[in-house]
Amino acid sequence: MTGLCALVTGGASGIGLATAQQLSERGASVAVLDLSIEHLAAPLRGFRADVSDAAGVGRAVEAAAEALGSIDILVNNAGIGAAGTVEDNPDEQWHQVLDVNVLGVVRTTRAALPYLRRSKHAAIVNTCSIAATAGLPQRALYSASKGAVLSLTLAMAADHVREGIRVNCVNPGTVDTPWVGRLLDAADDPSAERVALNARQPTGRLVTAEEVAAAIVYLASPAAASVTGTALAVDGGMAGLRLRAATS
Repeated sequence: MTGLCALVTGGASGIGLATAQQLSERGASVAVLDLSIEHLAAPLRGFRADVSDAAGVGRAVEAAAEALGSIDILVNNAGIGAAGTVEDNPDEQWHQVLDVNVLGVVRTTRAALPYLRRSKHAAIVNTCSIAATAGLPQRALYSASKGAVLSLTLAMAADHVREGIRVNCVNPGTVDTPWVGRLLDAADDPSAERVALNARQPTGRLVTAEEVAAAIVYLASPAAASVTGTALAVDGGMAGLRLRAATS
């Protein structure tokens, strides 16, 4: 990926940081957009931005493009979570999560499109979720936002394929990220909750951020030049496997 320039939102921690690091290790020049960028290490370039602020996103994308020289790859990874049924989250939280998880993709993509159109290898990868395709308990708001990201990915792929811009998404299962760590810390019995989350994946463990990043890097790379409009599950078999209960 030497010679390519990549922009990763939410790239200062978790899946985003792992993605930025792997892109850089493969030769890409990488800029990160995030709320907090102080701890980012070279060669990653950090730009402070809130994806819910259209003007701020525009300025940050412009600054990143100027620093990198171009934008060939956009990874829309920034997002926030929410727990609860449709009864539990107030309207204000619905607006906030949809604003970040869905409109955040829209704002960053809108700002990056002029640069992507000039690239000979243009790729967008959105971080979606298994929640877009499977009914998970206590995730109504989060699932709705990621279902929108999945549909948006397909629509974007159709809109921009003739411009030479590929658009795909990854659907992670339960990933061992800081957000999941906070959910575990808030549980009545964190150890039991971790066991339950591990068991939700047929592989019996949480997905790692590095595993999701590897899938994102593939979709962003020239190796995936014929892949567009695809959702790649990185979920330990959660979406597709129906295992019988283990017997002794």
